[in-house]
Formats: sequence, structure tokens, C-alpha cells
Amino acid sequence: MKDIFGDLHTIEDFFENFPSYKEDHKDEICRAWDFLCGQSKSMVRANGENYTDHPLRTAAIIAANRMDWQSIIGALLHNALTFEGITAKTIEENFGREVSVIVSGTSRIGSLKMQNKTLQQADSVRKMLFAMIDDIRVILVKLADRLDMLRNMKTETEEYQRQIAQETFDVWAPLANRLGMSSLKDELEDLALKYANPDAFAQIKQLVALKKDERSEYLSRAQQAILKAAAKADIKITLSSRAKHFYSIYQKMKKRGKAADEIYDLLALRILCNDTNECYALVGIVHSIWKPLDGRFKDYIAMPKANGYQSLHTTVICDGMPLEIQIRTNEMHSVAEHGVASHWLYKKGTNRDSVSIENLSIINQLKALRAENRNDAALFEEIRNELLGDSIFVFTPQGDVRELPMGATAVDFAYSIHSHIGETITGAKADGHIIPLSSPLKNTQIIEILTSPQAHPTENQLEYVKTARARSKIRAWLLQNGISEPVSQNSAVSAESGSGSPQVRPSHASQQGGVSGGAANGQEGGSSDGAVHIRVGDTANFMVHAARCCNPAFGDKIIGYVSRGRGLIIHRADCSSFALIPNVEQRSVPVVWDEKPVAVPRSKGRKK
Repeated sequence: MKDIFGDLHTIEDFFENFPSYKEDHKDEICRAWDFLCGQSKSMVRANGENYTDHPLRTAAIIAANRMDWQSIIGALLHNALTFEGITAKTIEENFGREVSVIVSGTSRIGSLKMQNKTLQQADSVRKMLFAMIDDIRVILVKLADRLDMLRNMKTETEEYQRQIAQETFDVWAPLANRLGMSSLKDELEDLALKYANPDAFAQIKQLVALKKDERSEYLSRAQQAILKAAAKADIKITLSSRAKHFYSIYQKMKKRGKAADEIYDLLALRILCNDTNECYALVGIVHSIWKPLDGRFKDYIAMPKANGYQSLHTTVICDGMPLEIQIRTNEMHSVAEHGVASHWLYKKGTNRDSVSIENLSIINQLKALRAENRNDAALFEEIRNELLGDSIFVFTPQGDVRELPMGATAVDFAYSIHSHIGETITGAKADGHIIPLSSPLKNTQIIEILTSPQAHPTENQLEYVKTARARSKIRAWLLQNGISEPVSQNSAVSAESGSGSPQVRPSHASQQGGVSGGAANGQEGGSSDGAVHIRVGDTANFMVHAARCCNPAFGDKIIGYVSRGRGLIIHRADCSSFALIPNVEQRSVPVVWDEKPVAVPRSKGRKK
């Protein structure tokens, strides 16, 4: 499709390629085109092309995603408010309220500055994303505008190209992904890579071109095998094949530390069929032809992605090489290609409405974020991680699905269910096993929350929660209860360093009990300040706590574990639970008792 965009110069060219709009809608689109031409007559862009070429190509990208006629007009007029004397009211009077909202929204976004990761950028991204709540077509038009900009950026300076490429990686491509527009996302990433790392782009392009004939023969054999088996099962299918897009290959190179010619799983087949039952039958057929790779089967039909994406994914070994195969229905494919834009393929409110915009998770997350009315320096990273980053899906014990950002914890999960559950959480189980509240949850786990009426939010929870909802609720509780200064920037222990080894830095003695700042488990006794101190090397005076599993006492051989948010946890050296702690080797430090204190009574529950 994209090969036609360079030949678009008139509205007749547009309708020749996109003829399916109703006659009365075509009339409205033609009126908008005449309006655009009248306002921009004799205007030429810096690169010498006609002023109207860019808005026409932007409209064509919108049409290729099968958007409605109002979106087409919005794309044609997305820069109309820059014309002298033209206001949002002018647009509304000529083309209606909805078009005016699209044009005004894209105009506001176009004026935002996102050159650096500062508070200004965070505010710009916030305003841009909040525009989606009022009419998501504002963002869809802006994505099309950005794609055409990247396609036609050869004459710009290298500095400008790199800037636009970075913005695309940070905001626009992840946003297209959250909206389920996979084709647009892939092209945005490939073009951004072309300008951000031209050498890597050229290397991958050359490799893909060199392997074209070899790839074609290989994929042809695989397709014939599937077609034959599907015909035998009386299942009508459509097959297509492709090399993975350049940025995907680049990511594999970085992740695996290999050159492009050392990456072999670069090929993919897509099978389209008529219904869900055929999808599952076909994955069985594929696995009967080739051996599947262990752990590479994903069922996004039973558990769709948050953007509405549904498909079965499997990777098999075909002729000694990995081959990724996707299996989906034709309607699933339309949603996979066009995402939220497929909403306009069917009449809103009918049973064929593929994507409910009002229930799209990113819209609900944006509503929650807007309700917070925040504009702080941490907002940009929060938006990147929670709204534009990767997601996981976990289940309640009743089988309800919760989408959370990658790295979310049981505390985030608890708050996603109800504020009261988050405020009273004391522990959590994942698939029946107790897990630390600070541990990142894993995809598809079943999470059970343990609560107590006496429990309440703590400052330490701010160290590891990932969602805006959990963070704002914890902060609100702390403020309401007279704790106005969270200690997230003053943790006594920093668990990671660049080398991956635990690093400990001294702080004032803890006032929270434990071994330092109060005797073990809150008992009396210890040194002159009432605390049993621990030394790491030549340094003492850390925030430390005694492990309740083994209750260490002065004189016991001990070892320290660098926790997330609670400082240094002290275990007896012979503690049977210590070896079971995840990542214990990377997070343990040698510790010794400091100066001999007065006797410290041991807890009644001390293990002998």
C-alpha cells in the first residue's frame, strides 16, 4: 500500500486508491480538500513540494487504516489553524463539531515540545495523551502525521532526524502499539532506526536483501506443507509470509549480542482462517508437521492483549531453522493490523463492534492519571512505564484478568482491585506460594492477597510500586495520617550498583525497630543507644532488621541480605530459609556484630 503514497497529489488520486467512502461523505471530503487548496494556494514547503501533498498523504494513511470520513477531513485540515483568520469555530461551522475537535486537538499537540526528558516534556506528553480521552481520532491523525514526516525526512538535518527518531521510540511507536496498530508501529520503528542508527539499518537491510531468494524458497516449501495439511482437514486458509521488520531484528541483535547474520529466527508465516475453532485445529496441524519449540506457544485468543489483539503464536523447527507462525481469524487480523482504528469498520454499538474504545485499558489508565491532576518530574517515566511500556496479565483467584505494567508488584495488584485491599495488604501468594510484596509479578500468575485490619500503607511501598493508582493512594494515606515526607530518596540500602554487587551506604540509625535503632524485633537491650549494631567491612550504623525466620542474637554467626526497601536483613549463617531467597547470591553481604552490647534476650520463637 505505501508504494502509492508518493504519487498522491490530487483528491482524484486519493479516491482512486480509496474508493469505498459513501458518495455524501466523498462530497464532504472534496469540500475539505477545496478549502485546504484555497487557504494554501501558492504555498510551497521548504523541500519544494506542494503544501497540500503532506496533508493528502496523512489522509491516505488514515484511509489505509480504514478510518471514517471525519478522520479523513481532520487529517486534511490538521494544520488548518495555522492559516490566517482560521479558527476552531471556522472549522466547526464548515465541517461540524467532531472535525473541529480533531483539528483543534492535533493542532495543540503539534505545538508541544518534546525535545528532552524534562518536566516540560512530561507535561507535553501528558497533554497529548489526555487529548485521546475526548476523541481518540486526535492521536490517530497525529500518528499518521508523524509517519508521513518520517517517510519524507531525507532533507532534514541529522540532528533533527535523530531528535524525531528518539521521540518516535519514546512516545509514538509505543503509543501505536498500545492502540494495536501493528503495521503502523512496525514502520515507525523501522524508519526511526534508519535515522537513529543508519549503520545498523543498512547492515540489516543488506542481509534481508541477500537472503531474499533463499528465504522465498524456504517459505514456499513451508507454505505448501501447511496448505496440503489444511486441505486434508477441509479448512480453508489464507497464507502470507514475511521477514520480521528491521527494528525487531535489531532488538534481537542487541538482546543476544550477535551480528545480523547470526540471527536465524527472522522469518514468520501468518495463517488466516474463518473461526476460532479452526485456529486451534490449525495449531495442532502445524505441530504435527514440525516440532514446536518449547515455551514458544502463546495463546492471545484465550487471553487477548489489552489493545484487543488476538492470535495464536507458535515457533517450530522447519528444515533446521526456527519459523514463527501466527494463526488468527480474518476479523482478528483486521484488529491486529488496524487496532483501535478497526472500531470504525463496523457500526458502533452492534455485536460486530471489534474494539470498545471506552473500555480500552489505556483510556481507563489515562482517566485515572488525569484525575490525579499531577505534573511532577516523575510523570514522564511513569507514563513511559505504565502507559507506553510492556504489560503483564495476572489473574485473581476467581479468574478475573488484571493488566499491570511490567515490574508491578502484589501491592499494585491489590490497589487495582480496591483501595481498601491495597491499604490492608500484609502478604501475597503467586500460584499458591508466598512471595515478597516487593517482587515483580510474572505473566499469567494467579495472585492471592492476604490482608489484616491492622495493616496500613508504608513509606517503603513507594520504593517498589509501579502504578500511578497505587502510588497516589499510598501518598494520600500517608499525608492524611501525618506522614508528609516519604523517605524514598533516603533509603539506607541501595540494592544494586553498576557491577551488579550490593552496595550499602550508612544512614542514621533506624527508628523503626529491628536490630539497629532498637533491639532485635523490638526487644530492649543492646548498645548504649539501645541498638545492636551490624558492621559491613569498616562501616556500621545501617538500617537493619532481624530475620524472623531464624531470629539471630548477638554471638551467632550471621549473614546479611540487601532487601528492597527495608535495608539489611540479618539471618543466622545456618538459617535454612536463607538459601531459598531469590537472587540470594547476588544480594548477600558478609556482616559481623559490632561492639559487644549488653545481653539481648532472644524471642520465644527462636529456633534451636
